[in-house]
Amino acid sequence: MKGTVILSHGLDSGPGATKVSALAEVASGLGWRELRPDYRDLDARRDVRDIDARIARLLECAPQAGRVVFAGSSMGAFTSALASLQRPCAGLFLIALPGAIPGYPRSLAAAVVPTACVHGWQDALCPVDPVIAFARERAATLHLLPDDHRLAGHVAECARLFAQFLQRLD
Repeated sequence: MKGTVILSHGLDSGPGATKVSALAEVASGLGWRELRPDYRDLDARRDVRDIDARIARLLECAPQAGRVVFAGSSMGAFTSALASLQRPCAGLFLIALPGAIPGYPRSLAAAVVPTACVHGWQDALCPVDPVIAFARERAATLHLLPDDHRLAGHVAECARLFAQFLQRLD
């Protein structure tokens, strides 16, 4: 195994979601172990304070040693970014990343590691400008696609970009 990829789903989603499943298939195919924490019990409460519990659950899944890549979509991307500050990781792959979560006291932050962001130009839920600023600050790879928040028309493209990202880490 090359390491572990921990894939975090979004708020109105689950570990079997389309994008997360597509990324899991890529990771497995490239020799990575993939883990998908289930946050649905936390998300059902719709309380932004549960973001800390999401981060804790993600970190509980992470192996104590070895290479880890955090990847996620929407709230899962935000969770992954913040988790990277507490557990060293080899990289971050962030899809439909929120620049902030209204009512949550912490702002978006992440470890300085190889990072790729994928975002839709027409994302009305998570505006694109904060993602551009986040990527610019860290010289991250940024892929902007003609799609909305769900990126439903670009799942295969997200998977392809993830494969490239993992291959670059090798």
